[in-house]
Amino acid sequence: MICKLVESALQTGCLSVASEASISQFLRYKAYRITDLDALQRLRMAIEEGQIDREAPRQFALFPQLTTLYVPVSIVR
Repeated sequence: MICKLVESALQTGCLSVASEASISQFLRYKAYRITDLDALQRLRMAIEEGQIDREAPRQFALFPQLTTLYVPVSIVR
């Protein structure tokens, strides 16, 4: 499901507050796959490069759960 939310953001150029909340909830409950983590990395890079805008205010961290969750895919595979 995270992949679909990321693809939507990439297509529209905007990450909605609702999508961001859904992604955070999936991360919180560990309801994700390695492919979802890859998609989140693409999303983060697109946001940093200005290709995608966030509806959420800038002072809110983007997926703070990722700092403790993310393991580079090259290590996992």
